Amino acid sequence: PLFTNRVTLNEKGEGKAEDLSDSFASGEEDNGGSVIANKNINNEINGNWVSSSSNSIHEARLKAKAKRRLRKNSSRDSGRGDSLSDNGDAVRGTTVAPTSPKSKLLDRKSRLGKGRGLPKKGGAGGKGVWGRSGEVYEPEQVDEKDPNYDEAQENCVYETVVPPLDERDFEKTVTPIVQEYFEHADTNEVAELLAELNLGPMKSEVPSLAVSLALEAKASQRELTSRLLADLCGSILSRGDMESSFDKLLQELPDLVLDTPGAPQLVGQFIARTVSDQILSKSYIEGYKGRVDCEYARAALDRAAVLLKMNLGGLRIDNQWGSGGGQRPVTQLIKGMNLLLKEYILSGDSKEAERCLKDLEVPHFHHEFVYEAIVMVLESKGEKTFKMVLQLLKSLSSSSVITVDQMKRGYERVYMDIAEINIDVPRAYFILEQTVDKSFSMGIIDVKLRDLCPCRGRKRFVSEGDGGVVKIESY
Repeated sequence: PLFTNRVTLNEKGEGKAEDLSDSFASGEEDNGGSVIANKNINNEINGNWVSSSSNSIHEARLKAKAKRRLRKNSSRDSGRGDSLSDNGDAVRGTTVAPTSPKSKLLDRKSRLGKGRGLPKKGGAGGKGVWGRSGEVYEPEQVDEKDPNYDEAQENCVYETVVPPLDERDFEKTVTPIVQEYFEHADTNEVAELLAELNLGPMKSEVPSLAVSLALEAKASQRELTSRLLADLCGSILSRGDMESSFDKLLQELPDLVLDTPGAPQLVGQFIARTVSDQILSKSYIEGYKGRVDCEYARAALDRAAVLLKMNLGGLRIDNQWGSGGGQRPVTQLIKGMNLLLKEYILSGDSKEAERCLKDLEVPHFHHEFVYEAIVMVLESKGEKTFKMVLQLLKSLSSSSVITVDQMKRGYERVYMDIAEINIDVPRAYFILEQTVDKSFSMGIIDVKLRDLCPCRGRKRFVSEGDGGVVKIESY
């Protein structure tokens, strides 16, 4: 068979044939190559027929196939750099990893090869895009032709509605607020939290709940409760709420006594304090005269009346609970500890001394108690104070009222100040050594703390070999 070829001339006039056919008989290509090689095939060049050998036809065919393959690969993968050599062979350039179809789908750049490669629509287009950065949307206009348009809702004002608390939710919500107040003592925070709640008819339950929690707490927390009631009255609670709350407390005293035996006296003190703070009227107690059948309520009202009469005589009810340990000045705490030690030396009741030390509510300041006790021993002149103070320290150490750390700090403070104490008490070093040795034998301190005890240097004359030279030694 004949193949149609077109021969192109280069600058030297040499002819090269290009294959214009995409198909030919494969059998003659494979098996009859020698026959074709011996034949001369007429080729047309600009209307003239020239003869061409089979080798030039074969080269043209390879070039055409290489071009087709290159075009196909370039349309499929733009990252592969294939090119043609001078003889028509495909030369592979630097291989670049093909771009995955998924990345092409997520690519927001134009695929048309136009533009500067910037994102389409200035970054405001694409799925899941909220718009161009920095763009501010204007209020949406209501479309009256919208089938869901409701004229009655056009001028509606929406407000947050908090449902009122029932009895069960009230205790679950307000109890943590009061307990946290005992820790931070910030009445403003409690007022803000209560203002956010819709208490409704449960407002009168706030004082009774706070007082019932304070009955089982310490004296400092009862003082905080009295301050809380004074700050809440007027802003959150009214006087009517306070009166109804204390009426409920007087009615519930038989149940409160089961958990707190001293509840009648404590409730009476709360009533006297609220009257003193002008929360309750002075006629509140007089209104119950002759109308009380419960003995516990009668005892509470009698206690309140007695305190109010004592207030007229000069007693300050506003300080009846005392102030908390962390809120007292240091000088007042030191004075209280000295009075405690003097009362213990006179009475010898270690249980009472332990109770009074706990009432101070300063466990972080117990090292001062240890310091004052040892200084009292150093300044005393008899064996009675020495023995009683060590017995008290042993009792407080065994019951863990005074921790090991506080005991150690108290002894170390005495070690540091012994030089100044020795100015007023000449035998201070000797008495301190005896006290430390006895404390170690009783198990109050350990051997390391005993070995830290300072010793005063003394002058001693050596009679043999030194000729009366004075030596300074320490033991």
